[in-house]
Amino acid sequence: MPNIKNKTILITGGTGSFGHELLDTIMDKDFKEVRIFSRDELKQEHMRVQLNNPKVKFYIGDVRDRDSVDQAMKGVDMVFHAAALKQVPSCEFFPIQAVMTNILGSHNVVESAVQHKAESVVCLGTDKAVYPVNAMGMTKALMEKVSQAACRGLGDKDTKISCVRYGNVMCSRGSVIPLFIKQIKEKKPITVTDAGMTRFLLPLPEAIKLVLFAFSHARQGDIFIKKAPACTVGDLAQALKELFKSDVPVKSIGIRHGEKIYETLATTEELRRAEDMGDYFRVSMDGRDLNYNKYFTEGDKKEALLSDYTSHNTKRLSVKEVKEMLLKLPEVTAEMK
Repeated sequence: MPNIKNKTILITGGTGSFGHELLDTIMDKDFKEVRIFSRDELKQEHMRVQLNNPKVKFYIGDVRDRDSVDQAMKGVDMVFHAAALKQVPSCEFFPIQAVMTNILGSHNVVESAVQHKAESVVCLGTDKAVYPVNAMGMTKALMEKVSQAACRGLGDKDTKISCVRYGNVMCSRGSVIPLFIKQIKEKKPITVTDAGMTRFLLPLPEAIKLVLFAFSHARQGDIFIKKAPACTVGDLAQALKELFKSDVPVKSIGIRHGEKIYETLATTEELRRAEDMGDYFRVSMDGRDLNYNKYFTEGDKKEALLSDYTSHNTKRLSVKEVKEMLLKLPEVTAEMK
């Protein structure tokens, strides 16, 4: 846990699942102020009433609007940048909207933090940014590049900018677990795209730990990756059926546009320069500068002896292990009552 005593913390996209969980994690700590920055006034009002805490302040704004970001950034020490368009289909249909929020909006947050001399910024990424095949992944990959580009002109005493990258957060808004539970309770078929498709599984508290770890250990331009187990979509559906004692059928609807059979958290090239930190990988920023020879003519003679870190080759959970993991989620156990 980083030292947040007397710190002012800004959470962009703070009314989402991540913002709620982060607040739950730090609410008993001795921070100075937390600022929730988002464009959804209704969610902010619900959050304000629920928390009823004068140390939590709410700022209406949009990361696309630099002025509103600057207003919220004044006096901030630490920035959790979670604001993003995250739904694959939405970004596929409206890619320029994903560009405006995920790339240009991230640029606004990072540049504002540097200008206002914040201590550190952690930007939330996704496994879909690695070998991206959809607009959401492509824009989140460029978010990483934008963040690292800003680091190149900064020193160790300047605003520290880093990113984290993780797989599917279990029971987050828009994830398949709540959908599968809803279908089970309504006695409808569970719709899976492809039963053999694999996905990393990460409880939301583990994602919070990853971000807090990044704040404590980041150097300029680092990307921190959480190691995580995976399971097939078919096994996930079966585990939920068994937990809810359901006999509804599982119906395959085929892979949707922009989806992959498996996700990748780290490429071979990244792993070659990564530091294994136990539960995490630290991928240092590519150290090449604007000397283009290092890109075009010099090359790198090292041979890659590693393979990508994917949901196909990480630890694969059995149906029993998936059930054990699901039973640790309050969102699931609440639905079982």
